[in-house]
Amino acid sequence: MKIIKIGSTWCSACIVMKPIWEKIEKEINLNTIYYDFDIYEDMLKEKYHIGDKLPIIIFEDDNEKELERIVGEIKLEKLKEIIRKYQS
Repeated sequence: MKIIKIGSTWCSACIVMKPIWEKIEKEINLNTIYYDFDIYEDMLKEKYHIGDKLPIIIFEDDNEKELERIVGEIKLEKLKEIIRKYQS
């Protein structure tokens, strides 16, 4: 599983999610990729069909098939639950 995180420095929900991700990534070894929306906006809109609402978390399988997408803030325990669902 690969996790694509899309956010921006001006996004208040992204700022809220940052320490949640830091905590999870200390506990669980994950394959995550972060894209700054302001830098990669055109590519992200084309490849992942996203709008302007952030953060976006996309869970993909090894073949880059989207398994699940989260838009906005999410609680720590709910995020862990989703990660466990897709871990092999």
